[in-house]
Amino acid sequence: MPQADLPIVVAITGASGAPYGVRLLDVLLAAGREIHLAISPSGQAVIGEELGRRIDLDRFDVAALLGKAPPTEGRLHYHHYKNLMAPIASGSFLTAAMAICPCSGSTLAAVAHSMGENLIHRAAEVHLKERRKLVVVPRETPLSLPQLKNMQAIHEAGAVVLPAAPGFYSRAETVADLVDFVVARICDQLGVANTLLPRWGETT
Repeated sequence: MPQADLPIVVAITGASGAPYGVRLLDVLLAAGREIHLAISPSGQAVIGEELGRRIDLDRFDVAALLGKAPPTEGRLHYHHYKNLMAPIASGSFLTAAMAICPCSGSTLAAVAHSMGENLIHRAAEVHLKERRKLVVVPRETPLSLPQLKNMQAIHEAGAVVLPAAPGFYSRAETVADLVDFVVARICDQLGVANTLLPRWGETT
């Protein structure tokens, strides 16, 4: 099956940066991709703090997360973070890639050291063991030595460490532009075509 026909796994965890994760989900759905989504309790809390959106992990409503009706092009499957029987917990379930956006320090550590306790950790470990693309998006500053070592470990295991560090050469005018810069780079890694920002060297 072509990669473009396989679903993408998205996980939102408890680092600051919820707007990145929600915008990524919106863009992937608008691109017509099938998405399997999991959200940690800390991710739920940060979404409430940073976006003012109250979501229920037990009675999930994607419109509450996106702040609008979801794009009709894609399909979304939500999995509770405790549900280790979900398809994304198995390597036999084919996926194109996974993004953890944002990725908390505790999630990074759990995946880097194969000490998973929930579905998000397990799905990330599956992507590493199956040699599929795993993109982790930390948003923390400054970084401690243990965090840096965890990033090195997960990079060496095959993941892409993509810090939520927007560039300014695109002459962003709004916070939304800065969010789109990072989301565009994530989409590039996931193999999803996008026009969220002008490319370096392109005429604007």
